[in-house]
Formats: sequence, structure tokens, C-alpha cells
Amino acid sequence: MSAVPALMFPALFALVFAGIPVSLCLIIVAVAFGLSAFGDLVFLQLYGAVLTTASNFNLAAIPLFVLMGAVLERTGIALRLFQALQLWFGRMPGGLAVTTIAMCAIFAAASGVVGAVEIVVGLMAIPAMQRYRYDMGLGAGTICAGGSLGTIIPPSIVVVIYASIAQLSIGKLFAAIIVPGLMMVVFFLAYVVVRCMLRPADGPPVSREEFDRPLAEKLAVTAKALVPPLALIVAVLGSLLTGAASPTEAAAVGAFGTLVLAAVLGELTFPMLRQAFAVSIRISCMIMLIVVGGTMFTSIFAVTGGSTLVRSAVDALGVGDVGVIAVFLAIVFVAGFVLDWISIVLICVPIFTPVIKAMGIDPIWFAVLVMVVIQTSYLTPPMAPSIFYLKSITPPSITYGHMYRGVIPFVLAQLAVLIAVLLVPAAATYLPSIMVGL
Repeated sequence: MSAVPALMFPALFALVFAGIPVSLCLIIVAVAFGLSAFGDLVFLQLYGAVLTTASNFNLAAIPLFVLMGAVLERTGIALRLFQALQLWFGRMPGGLAVTTIAMCAIFAAASGVVGAVEIVVGLMAIPAMQRYRYDMGLGAGTICAGGSLGTIIPPSIVVVIYASIAQLSIGKLFAAIIVPGLMMVVFFLAYVVVRCMLRPADGPPVSREEFDRPLAEKLAVTAKALVPPLALIVAVLGSLLTGAASPTEAAAVGAFGTLVLAAVLGELTFPMLRQAFAVSIRISCMIMLIVVGGTMFTSIFAVTGGSTLVRSAVDALGVGDVGVIAVFLAIVFVAGFVLDWISIVLICVPIFTPVIKAMGIDPIWFAVLVMVVIQTSYLTPPMAPSIFYLKSITPPSITYGHMYRGVIPFVLAQLAVLIAVLLVPAAATYLPSIMVGL
């Protein structure tokens, strides 16, 4: 029986490398190994996995958060915000890159959808960076890294799925990633500014004439651009972190607020709504199918002795709590080379969580560490979804070489945040400990 869980992962990776969609890989492996272990009775086990997923109320927040991102992507909010941030940051060394990171951070906090943030910002930032002859490695790396912030800045869909699988409070996990998310933004900004101070040609400031406006006009433009996304952030995170709304209710508040903003701006049209709902349905179905497949996979892994196998392997290592955390994080990091974040969460979290709890390790702190490592999977090849998102909208002059070289310093910045949270657990645990109603 113990041979079954040991063989499931090689079989899964063989199917992934064969080019089969991850959701189908998970389901195929679960059914095949379940049949070999239990015969026809396995379908009762697999039905239970589907039923558990379908009845998980917290997962209903996913399509609502996706809808927020889809509507924001199709409104003029992004363009106005980008132009307003340029007024303040444009004259700095690497001003356009600084604007890009700030824009991605704000949009990530307003929608939590990585692909939507990166594509919207990339379409505005790339022409501006090319006009000022930015180093395209820096430009591409900045956009990819900024897009990945949707993983670590709430409201993040990654958190919703992780908390649901690990049976943690979504509100506490949202609170836990706030400080690490802000640290990530600061580290990204520090790298850009320092590099462009040392090598001004890599990120020259914009011309003074282009954004030389009276202070009153700058403030008016900024207020008009910032109020809509900040209103969404306050509505979603405020209602959730104060305990006034559940995660799903907070997502519904955000989705409704996004539609209201689009209507106020005169951009709520039937074609736009149809496109936004179509994108939301497609992405939500993709995510939920992977969730079902992952739940099937881990349920078969568990009932065939997988948990015992992992526990025995951990005991055999004899490396203590710190060593176990290091091994688990290393597994997540390597898995990020070939798997998307949803698959990593659904495969690894059910396996790691019982071990972490049995060892008395704070599951919230460990979850934040995993989130930071998962964020690196957006930038590490060969999968690197952020690079593929960006490549879909870039001109041929921006190559994969530019992108792969450009993301390396940002991956190092992410690992620096990981080390900081490892050394100072309060960075992840303090806010959840003082939040009420979570």
C-alpha cells in the first residue's frame, strides 16, 4: 500500500511534462492509483472530494474576486492611476519602474488577480519605458515582479484557497500577509531606485516638461485617480479585517463596488459586462477544476498511507523544526519551476499541514512563508506565468532573455523577504493576533 503514494508524484510529473493540463493530470493519477488500491470503491472516495469542494462556501469568493479584476481591467481606472503616479514618481531615478511597482501594488490590493494586473500595467508601462530608452531587462523584470504582487497582497485568491485547504481563518491569513506584502513592495522599490542611481542610463527620469504641472492640479488628478481603487480596498479589506463580513461577503462587496464605480465613470456597458463575465467564468472554472483534481489527488494520497510516508521521511531526516520548514519550503520552491500556484497549494498544503501542526509550528506563520515562496514561482522558469503574461503583450524587441535576466534580482528580493519573515515571525503573526472578529 505504501508504494502507491510514493509513485503518485513521479506519475503526476510525467503527465505534466507530457503537456497534459494540470487539472486532468491530477484527476488521471487519482483515478488510476485509486483503482489499483481500492477497485471500484475508489469512486466513493473521489465523489467525496468533489462534494467537499462544491460545498465549500469560502471558495465562492473566487469568482467574485476574479470579476473585480476583470471589470477593473476594462475601465479607465488603471490609466488614470498610472498617469497620476507618474506625476509624483516620474522625475525619480527609474521613475517609470517605480510607478509600475506602485501601480501594481495598488491594483493587486484592489483585485487580487495576478494576470489582470500585469497585463493592464504592462500595456501602459512598456511604450513609456521604450520611449525613454529604459534597459529592457529592468523594465520587463519590474512589470513581471509587480504583477506577482497579487499573490502576497490581500485580497489574494491564493489565500482563499490555501486557508480553505488548511482550515485556517481567511481573515487572519489576509492580515498575516499585509506586512510581508509591504516589505516586498519596499524591497522592489529599493532595488529599482538604487540601481538607477548607480546606473542612470538603465532608468532615466521622465522629462520635466512632460509632467510639470501646478501642485493644485497634481493633487486634483491624484485624488480623482486614487479614490476609486482605495475605496475598493477599504470596502473589501476593511469589512473583512474588522469582522463585519465573511470572505465571500467581502468579495461580493468588492464586486458590487467595482460595478458601481464603472457605472459612475460611465463605462458600464453591456459589451464590457459580457466580456468581464465571460472571463470570470472561464478563469473560475479553470481554478475550480484544478481544485477538484487536487482534492482528489491528495485524498487518494492520504488514504493510501501518504501522510505516514511523509511523517516517516521527516523523522528519518532528523533535522528538527527549522530543517523541516526548510525542506518543505524547498519542495514548494522547486515545484514552482513546473507547476502553477494552485496545483502547488492543493498538492503540498494537505500533506504539509498535519506535520506542521503535529510539530507545534504556527500554521499562520508557515502559511505566510509558503505564500512568499509561491510568489517566486511566478518569476522562476520554465513555468514563470508572469513572463508568459508579459510576452503575450510585448513587441518582438523584448525577448525572453530580457525577461529572464530582469526577474533574477526580484527573485532575490523575494527570498530576502522570506528570510526576514523566518527570522522575525512577528512580521506575519502580529497583525492577526490583534485583529478582532477574525
